[in-house]
Amino acid sequence: MKLFISVDMEGITGLVDYTQVDSGKHNYERSRIIMTDEANAVVESAFKSGCKEVFVNDSHSKMNNLLIERFHPETQVITGDVKPYSMVQGLDSSFTGAIFTGYHARASVPGVMSHSMIFGVRNMYINDVTIGELGFNAYVAGHYGVPILMAAGDDRAALEAEQLIPNITTAIVKKTISRSAVTTLTPAKAQELLKEKTALALKNKDKVKPLIPPNNPLLAIEFANYGQAEWANLMPGTELVPGTTTVRFQAKDILEAYQAMLVMTELAMKTTFC
Repeated sequence: MKLFISVDMEGITGLVDYTQVDSGKHNYERSRIIMTDEANAVVESAFKSGCKEVFVNDSHSKMNNLLIERFHPETQVITGDVKPYSMVQGLDSSFTGAIFTGYHARASVPGVMSHSMIFGVRNMYINDVTIGELGFNAYVAGHYGVPILMAAGDDRAALEAEQLIPNITTAIVKKTISRSAVTTLTPAKAQELLKEKTALALKNKDKVKPLIPPNNPLLAIEFANYGQAEWANLMPGTELVPGTTTVRFQAKDILEAYQAMLVMTELAMKTTFC
């Protein structure tokens, strides 16, 4: 078996606010350790469950958060920025399955630090389906015929995963009180849970089907303000829907839609508010 693991940060055990996930803030270095050890718990369980190759993609912010020296020695780590496919860089049809860990809920719904790529996005859609990072990444995996076997993070991320992907295994390491408060497991207890759930997910891998994306998907992103929509609309091929802050892009496949989303959100972040 060959396993792909995408590791975000907002859904990691005990992390609740920007001071813990922003590399310029005082709590960040401690968070990197928790994030790495949590990802490594999944890796170690995967190898014990029979995986021959395990790839870990650092999927948060500048994507250079993971401390590679703390991993199982056989782990292959994908790290750094810029990546053409961001949170799912390196994923292809050679993988048996994928696991998302440290994941959070999409924008505009409850969940600790809930958002979709940037804090200026209110909603993202593929055709009529509302998705966040978890859903978009799962669609890319589905393009390659790869099922998402497990999603780990807060309770709202788990609910989102279960609504999108039947029979997925979920590992809840913290429960939402508000967008910046949780009831959480300790890192030691969370790592035990992740090891158990990873083994279960791999055992049940044949029960999970890939999330197949639609052909010629229509990507739509609703931004928080008009300036962000204007910036996103600078990308060729996009349409700013009149009277809204929604920008649409007709893609030839989900891979093109994903890269369009990356470009549009990067452009939107150039908006100033002064």
